[in-house]
Amino acid sequence: MAILKTEDLTYVYSAGTPFEKTAVDHVNLEIESNQMIGVIGHTGSGKSTLMQHFNGLLQPTSGKIYLEQRDIWADKSRLREVRFQVGLVFQYPEYQLFEETVYKDIAFGVRNMGLQETEIRERVFETAQMLGMDKNLLERSPFALSGGQKRRAAIAGVMAMRPKILILDEPCAGLDPKGRNLMLRQIRDYQKKTGSTVLLVSHSMEDVAEFTEKLLVMSKARLFCYEDTKLVFRKSEELKELGLRIPQIASVMQALRKHGYDLPEDLYTVEQARQAVLQLLQNKVRSREDGASC
Repeated sequence: MAILKTEDLTYVYSAGTPFEKTAVDHVNLEIESNQMIGVIGHTGSGKSTLMQHFNGLLQPTSGKIYLEQRDIWADKSRLREVRFQVGLVFQYPEYQLFEETVYKDIAFGVRNMGLQETEIRERVFETAQMLGMDKNLLERSPFALSGGQKRRAAIAGVMAMRPKILILDEPCAGLDPKGRNLMLRQIRDYQKKTGSTVLLVSHSMEDVAEFTEKLLVMSKARLFCYEDTKLVFRKSEELKELGLRIPQIASVMQALRKHGYDLPEDLYTVEQARQAVLQLLQNKVRSREDGASC
């Protein structure tokens, strides 16, 4: 059963004016629970606008959004509850830090849920640990942290609320490769530990190839496809037409196959490619040894 569902979801900016623009056009979608999902699309494709509908930040021009089978706009008094269940982290969330200490910043959203202090404290420390933040950092000012630490503190504030769905808009923007990889591993570990659904909006095909199970692809305000990651990347020519690309390592593997190397398809991560190339080399060595023994 889908945890999140849309029916003919449409959103029009500046409706009825000369600046009218359809940002989301009749999107029908069903998202299951306990998944790591990548969200991709060229700039202006509608992906960020779509994400802002999922927690009620934007109200559809037409169509419906269901969270656990309940229309989130049927009763506007429930929107506060919806936003606790669907957490949204904008790009560069560190600019939203404002409290005196990191602890207070992470606790802010949880405290607004009306939980007891013992539960708040437990969630703050547990979330900080998930994101590799030392306890000593919690009593420091968030403005005294490094860029990567600020990013973790801001994301932790949403994670600590334990939303059933967590939406992250380019969570690794501006991070160096090492910090980027660490952040994505921590997000994946959080998803597995909590059993939540994570929607990862990204322009990096490499990131979504390695860390997501399914891909939601937007193009020109419409849903192009929502399928298993490996199935989406098989559509390499169609993705190119949309202004997207497959991961670089997948392009390398395609080139090697064209030159006669017996490599399997569906190789989209560096680790998958490494294992396949090693296996190919081992097979060649065995073949030579068998030939020599004859």
